[in-house]
Order: sequence, then C-alpha cells, then structure tokens
Amino acid sequence: MTGLTALTIAQARDALAKKEFTAVELADAHLAAMEQARALNAYVLETPERARAMAQAADAHRRGAAARPLEGIPIAVKDMFCTADVRTSAGSRILEPFVPTYESTVSGNLWRDGAVLLGKTNNDEFAMGSSNETSCFGAVTSPWRRKGANTKLVPGGSSGGSAAAVAAFLAPGATGTDTGGSIRQPAAFTGIVGLKPTYGRCSRWGIVAFASSLDQAGPLTRSVRDAAILLRSMAGHDPKDTTCVDLPVPDYEAAVGRSVKGMRIGIPKEYRVEGMPAEIEALWQAGRKWLEAAGATMVEVSLPHTKYALPAYYIVAPAEASSNLARYDGVRYGLRVPGKDVTELYERTRAAGFGQEVRRRVMIGTYVLSAGYYDAYYLRAQQVRTLIKKDFEDCFNAGIDAMLTPTTPSAAFGVGEKSSGDPVEMYLNDIFTVTVNMAGLPGISVPAGLDAQGLPLGLQLIGRPFDEETLFALGEVIEQAAGTVAAERWW
Repeated sequence: MTGLTALTIAQARDALAKKEFTAVELADAHLAAMEQARALNAYVLETPERARAMAQAADAHRRGAAARPLEGIPIAVKDMFCTADVRTSAGSRILEPFVPTYESTVSGNLWRDGAVLLGKTNNDEFAMGSSNETSCFGAVTSPWRRKGANTKLVPGGSSGGSAAAVAAFLAPGATGTDTGGSIRQPAAFTGIVGLKPTYGRCSRWGIVAFASSLDQAGPLTRSVRDAAILLRSMAGHDPKDTTCVDLPVPDYEAAVGRSVKGMRIGIPKEYRVEGMPAEIEALWQAGRKWLEAAGATMVEVSLPHTKYALPAYYIVAPAEASSNLARYDGVRYGLRVPGKDVTELYERTRAAGFGQEVRRRVMIGTYVLSAGYYDAYYLRAQQVRTLIKKDFEDCFNAGIDAMLTPTTPSAAFGVGEKSSGDPVEMYLNDIFTVTVNMAGLPGISVPAGLDAQGLPLGLQLIGRPFDEETLFALGEVIEQAAGTVAAERWW
C-alpha cells in the first residue's frame, strides 16, 4: 500500500480539506493499487476514466464551494447496484451485457455527496453465496493467508469483492448488500467493518433484487467511524422504494466515541452452537469484558426461535428469488439464446445464463411456492420469521439496548474447500447472521482478533430498529480494545 491508499475515509477527508493532496492524486493512487492487485479478482470492472473525471470535478467543487461530505473520496460499488452507463451484471452471465441508463438511489446519493467511483466489485451471482465463488467472473481471493501457508482463501460472500478491495487497500470504502449476512460475514473474514442497516434505512431502488423482504444495502470500511460516515450518505428516504422509511438520517459519526456506560447488552444463549470452536467462544468472552470495562452491563438473554432461523431463511429467500429472477427471460434485456419458440427461448437463455447455485435456489423457491407446498413450507417459514422478530422485540422491551454475538462460526476457509460438497455446509456460515435479516434489524461486524492461524475473526452487534447509532458507539469500543486488524499484502 502507499501512504494514500492506507488512509481511512475520515483521514482522507481531513487531509483533502487541508490540501495535503488532491482528489485526483488520491484516485490515481487507488487505481494504481487496483492494477497491481488484479490477481485478487476483487473488481469485475475498473472505471479509471470516470474516476479521474469525478475526482477532477471534486477538486473543482472544493475550490469554489464548501466541500460535500464525501468530496473526492474514492468508493468501490458492488456489482448489484445499477450504475448509469456502467455495466451492471450482478455477477451473472444473464446480465453480463446489461448497461443501465439509470443510477441506483444509494450510489446516486454517494455521487451527490462528492464520492468518486473506482469500479464495480465482484460478488456471488445475484448475491447468492457465502464465499464469492459463484460469480460468472470467477472466485475472489482474500488478501489474507494462513500462517506458514499460501492456500488461497475466500473473502466471504456475497459482498466478497467489496470486502477484499477494502481489506487490500484498493478502496477506503465500498458498498455491499446483505440478505442473510452478505456484508457482515465477508467483513469478519477479511478483518474489516461491515454494517447491515435496519431494513428500510437505505433505498433498494436500482439494486438488482435477490430477496426483496431481506435485501439491504450497507457500507464496508476499515473503521467504525468510516462506516458511520458512509451510511449517512447512503441512507435516506426514497419515494421510489415503498419499503424505504421516511425518517431523518442522524449524524452517525457523532455517535462514534459516545459513552456506552449504563447500556444493557444481551448475550443470547442460543448462539452457543454445538461444535463452535473454542477460539470463537474466547473472542466472545473478550468482547463482553471490553464492553463491561466501558461501563456496559452484560445480560444473559434467550432468543428461543433462533434455531429455526437458518431453515426458515432458506425457504423465504429462495422463494423470493424465484419470483424476482422470473424477469430474466431473454426477451427484454440481458442475455438471449434463441430457440424455436418462446418456451425454448426461456429454457436455453436461463440454462446458459444462470449458474448452479442460482438454479438450485430458484428450483427450491419454485417448489416451496407451488400448489400443495405453499402452506407447508413458505407460509410456515413466514410464521417462524414473525416469532424470531418477536424474540428480539421481547428482549428490547425488557431493556436490552443491543446484542453481542460472534459474526461467523469460524475464520475464512480455502477457495474450493466447501463449494463442491454439501451446500448445507456452506449455508451454515450464515448461522449467526440470518436472524438479523429475518427480523429486519441493524447489525454490525467489527474485527476483534485473530485465530490460531492468524486469520481475522469478527464480533457482531445487533441493535434496535433504526438505532444504528448505538451500534456505532458500541462498535467503536470493541475496535479500540481489539486494535487494528490489517491484512498484509501478499502479491
């Protein structure tokens, strides 16, 4: 990394304000780093010309007016966000030729506030995956390695390209989407901060849909403060998205450093799963002690329906995916493989355009929505979802301010180690994160330590609806106590 690429968003913002360098110089430093690190496959599309033009505009704006919140800050955008006149593929061959004529609300908010687009980052196809191995552009490689080994590791998924880019100093911040843990899990695997906001805090308009009642955009950064800065720009009411709430966007950065004295933090007993490594339990205990030292009170709580969250999620999410992906038919946009009639056109297009994991989930979703199975599977899963949400509500109503849990049941695994076997083994990576999406709550993963092999581990904080500020205050306590977790460049 260079001096410029090592800067956090907050540091770069302050240095730009002092005219220590220009936005163009900052963008060029990141573009050079991206070129050197293409072996990671973190980006599926680099946009150097656009980045320099946006950086020049930011420098000009700074000379003539007050700087905007993200003036000149380079940002990577997950390839699930539509970007006007820039290819948006969702990691799928069926959308590989798609160039939107419009901008997603979230990315548009970033450009409104002066941010600079570095490129589009890789992700699991249609965000369906926990390792970033299902993309049509190939697997992403984490910048981390186990001690004494050179085995390529996954960065987690589906926002693995964004996580790898931030961890490898190829961008100070990036956007991600989280449907069942797809921001928090890769953040934990790569030693960075990942926030899944409350459902409805950020607009979903212009984001390629996976599961509409679960998807939520959020930031990936190298510090809690940076996540707060980025979320303030990403969030906000959008009349184009009926699920986006009309609430004021707080000054999230002001919550970083706020006292947590007197807060009551829940420790859910159901998150002690069978076979959980001792080092995950030890990290969890360390997190408890750090928050207690800051004045918070730890309270054992019960979320009894947690054990049903993963199976319920893998009914609800594929069902919604089956509905959402029905629009990819080879007729209106994207890939088209001709056939002798419209049925064969559909069949050939989808067979060529969808990868194995997407086909698996579409078939599961279609099955659980079919006549005779809807009540037995989908309706029951939605009832379980209501009970999961009520478990959290009962705890919050009893005075709990937030929950502390591990983010993942293990550190990152090797590329190919789990992708060729039982898919359920891969799905278990989301065991600690899916409850947050099922209940529509905010959750943040903060790097909290390293395992015995030198790989990062994260702690997760789960908050009340629309109370991301408390998560930023608590997350900063963990961040300060744990110290900086940074990847060493291996290339």
